Amino acid sequence: MSSLATAIDAYLRALDLERGRSPHTIRAIGGDLRRFADFANGQGASDLADLSLELFRDWLWHESEQGHAASTLARRSSSARGFTAWLRTSGRGEDVARRLRSPKIGRSLPRMVSADNMDAIFAELRARSATGDPVALRDEAIVELLYATGIRVSELCGLNLDSVDFERRTVRVIGKGDRERVVPFGRPCAEALTEWCARGRPEIANDRSGEALFLGARGGRLNPRTVYELSRRELEHSPGSGPAGAHTFRHTAATHLLDGGADLRSVQELLGHANLGTTQIYTHVSSERLRETYRRAHPRA
Repeated sequence: MSSLATAIDAYLRALDLERGRSPHTIRAIGGDLRRFADFANGQGASDLADLSLELFRDWLWHESEQGHAASTLARRSSSARGFTAWLRTSGRGEDVARRLRSPKIGRSLPRMVSADNMDAIFAELRARSATGDPVALRDEAIVELLYATGIRVSELCGLNLDSVDFERRTVRVIGKGDRERVVPFGRPCAEALTEWCARGRPEIANDRSGEALFLGARGGRLNPRTVYELSRRELEHSPGSGPAGAHTFRHTAATHLLDGGADLRSVQELLGHANLGTTQIYTHVSSERLRETYRRAHPRA
């Protein structure tokens, strides 16, 4: 009999080496499956032969009783189905979780920031960077680039110096599935990036820096966690509901583009969405804003 823990480790390696999944995705799936392994061990099921649909259902029920959100349960269900499907295709076991259902979840609208509030955020960032502090110069360039391009945090952290074309004001991004795209940015972003590369980066760079565009405080390539901490700090006082993370700048960029008249296909290309349906949620955001404006302004609303 094969150990459940050993099989999970092998599956995570396969996701990395054979399927090219991102480190963030692999960590999330690994966390889900290790939670399942802990639960299964508590039920006396530590081998692949002990797995059953009922065991996975009991685990999801246990997770729901712990108060986890429906979205989290849906992801854990997906992780389980992917794992047992791999067990079957790799000849290690049966696909017992194939009929494991995800809980239905409503799709909430993403958080976004108004243009006025973005101006306020940039005013604060510029005030700090005006001191010449290298980290402040970096932070301004990061937020400018996130908002100007709508790129993902993982894409931003993966950028190298030669990813940026200052003459054309474009950045070359490697997105999900190793798909490359070229995204434009505007003058304010170009100025912030120029200041960072000329004045900030040389102050931090060391032997660990390599060709990374953005650096952490110790000189290595920027960690996504640093970007999330920066985003939460900058968005702390901005109105809105939902998570205040780096993705908020991506959502905001997409919404403002559509509000400004950009077509959906162009925004899809900018964001690197494989499916147009993923991009269409931003049309709902704009519609919500339109309805709210109507309710406030029209005398017979």
